[in-house]
Amino acid sequence: MSSQTAVNPALVEWTGHQGLPRFDAVKDSDFAPAFDAALAAHDAEIDAIADNGEAPTFANTVTALEIAGDELSRVSSLFWNRAGAHTNEVIQALEREIAPKMSRHYSKIGMNAALFARIDALWEAREDLGLTLEETRVLERHWKGFVKSGAKLPKAEQERLAKINETLAGLGAQFGQNVLADEKGWALILSEEADLAGLPDFLRDAMAAAARERGEEGKYAVTLSRSIIEPFLTSSERRDLREQAFKVWVARGANGSGTDNRNIIKETLALRAEKAKLLGYGNYAELKLDNTMAKTPEAVNQLLMAVWAKAAERAREEEGDIAALIAEEGRNHEVMPWDWRHYAEKIRTRKFDFSETELKPYLQLEKIIAACFDVAGRLFGIRAVEQKGVPAYHPDVRVFEIRDRSDKLVALFLGDYFARSSKRSGAWMSSFQSQHKLPLKNGHIGELPIIYNVCNFAKPAEGKPALLSLDDARTLFHEFGHALHGMLSNVTYPSVSGTGVSRDFVELPSQLYEHWLTVPAILREYAVHYETGAPMPQALLDKVLAARTFNAGFNTVEFTSSALVDMAFHTRGPVEDPMAVQAEVLSEIGMPKSIVMRHATPHFQHVFAGDGYSAGYYSYMWSEVLDADAFSAFEETGHAFDPETAAKLKANIYSVGGSIDPEDAYKAFRGKLPSPDAMLRKKGLAA
Repeated sequence: MSSQTAVNPALVEWTGHQGLPRFDAVKDSDFAPAFDAALAAHDAEIDAIADNGEAPTFANTVTALEIAGDELSRVSSLFWNRAGAHTNEVIQALEREIAPKMSRHYSKIGMNAALFARIDALWEAREDLGLTLEETRVLERHWKGFVKSGAKLPKAEQERLAKINETLAGLGAQFGQNVLADEKGWALILSEEADLAGLPDFLRDAMAAAARERGEEGKYAVTLSRSIIEPFLTSSERRDLREQAFKVWVARGANGSGTDNRNIIKETLALRAEKAKLLGYGNYAELKLDNTMAKTPEAVNQLLMAVWAKAAERAREEEGDIAALIAEEGRNHEVMPWDWRHYAEKIRTRKFDFSETELKPYLQLEKIIAACFDVAGRLFGIRAVEQKGVPAYHPDVRVFEIRDRSDKLVALFLGDYFARSSKRSGAWMSSFQSQHKLPLKNGHIGELPIIYNVCNFAKPAEGKPALLSLDDARTLFHEFGHALHGMLSNVTYPSVSGTGVSRDFVELPSQLYEHWLTVPAILREYAVHYETGAPMPQALLDKVLAARTFNAGFNTVEFTSSALVDMAFHTRGPVEDPMAVQAEVLSEIGMPKSIVMRHATPHFQHVFAGDGYSAGYYSYMWSEVLDADAFSAFEETGHAFDPETAAKLKANIYSVGGSIDPEDAYKAFRGKLPSPDAMLRKKGLAA
């Protein structure tokens, strides 16, 4: 890779099982010199493309750009995986240094005048180049990327834009680290039986394990991991403890300490607004939505407000039911956010005659993983073969080979399922390597996708199975839907591989996949009791299916309020006080006092820990409109695994990545674009 002997070859020469990285051969201290060498190597490749004396062609410019930076991609994928899923102080310090350094590097490429001149010449002549549809999409992506990187700006404005991007990268890294520090640094340690009133055995086991990890043997810890805090808020009979834990949970990133994110948010929003103005957009949302299905902030807000009206109306009805139950119990307090989950669960238990505690013994992690794989087999003809003993980046991580009907290896998949203090919260899919078919410098033709899922389920006590809530099981299916988008990719160029699609289309494969969790045939086979092996009783299964839209007002209000605040931040001009803007938006829409945003601004990592979902949190709902309509295609056949529909789904959605326009991809599958009606019906918010 480089003449520098300090560089560990294991970072770029992946010689593990079937081409996996040798995770066990990489130390934290290896990353800094490897980044230096990989950045220098990429610079040299870029210079060679830009300074090529031959006239620009698609091959010597665009294809060359597509395969340049392979070493940097490998080092980066390993580093960002460690930074998110198994971090420490050494990695965090390097992250704060690397994020702005990477931004500087890519700003320099984006403002390389000679390189842009070649891309621009190809763009202008694109109609005469005989390009395939995919090649045209790849060229367009590069051209727009250069323009949004400031390639057409005067030198002084280019320099300012580069500085903005560098600063934003550093702020995003710090934001995420602050949230992780707040989550890691707090626990409510309980020891008295009275403090555990109402808590089921599975939660006590998880809390005992969390306490043990913190050196509190024999006690119980309420932590800010969703896999513990949410079931605690649901089942605890101690309202005082629910209130205490809830207030800390929603105050992450706003504690007035060294991990407070509010100044970071203010600076981030100001820089994003300045960046949009430099690039000729009215606001940052217009910049971010320029290459999406929604296209404009107005289209986004129109959808969100239409759904908000129905969700808020339903939430008021749900709150009335909760208030009535509180009064029935002889209490006289109003409905507060730390009450909602607790009483909603009691109402669900009464209304549908089952509880989360009754359901959970039938939702074993192992069985739900198997269900994920089985659905993929029925739909797409693939199977997962676990590879025991193959080292990964943490002992809990499992490695699978994904093989097709002919036993051909099509992908590698890593599953990282349990919460730990070194992992940021939430769940996500990412890749070490994306699928493509281009020849590489090492002589290989194309690359196998290496995809991983990260979740944060509570780790069970030794010898006990991990039991999931229904929401946990949905999360597992959701993230595996993303993984399939990466693993089933069948394109030529890496930039449009797998999840390389517009933000409001990327959630379609994941949200659509969730539907198969509750297909009766899947629940009957995989929802079996962890002790007896007996399948979920039909009566309980019927209740679960009947309750799918229960609490829909609460769930939709939580989400939609967050999406509306995100859009307001990025459309309303200068933001002097982000928390005041949040309060203003919530007041304008009539946010119930009894519900809070799913992600309050100081810990809204989708929007502020990087740029991924900024002015884009709405995309989950946009994709939900698509996924509800897409699953209807199967329902209309009367068969949840209809082979012909599944083949069209694979060919037009899961395998094409960004190689065709998402609207065209969806219409090729479904024959039309959807309306929100199917989504509202799925949520139970419309007849």
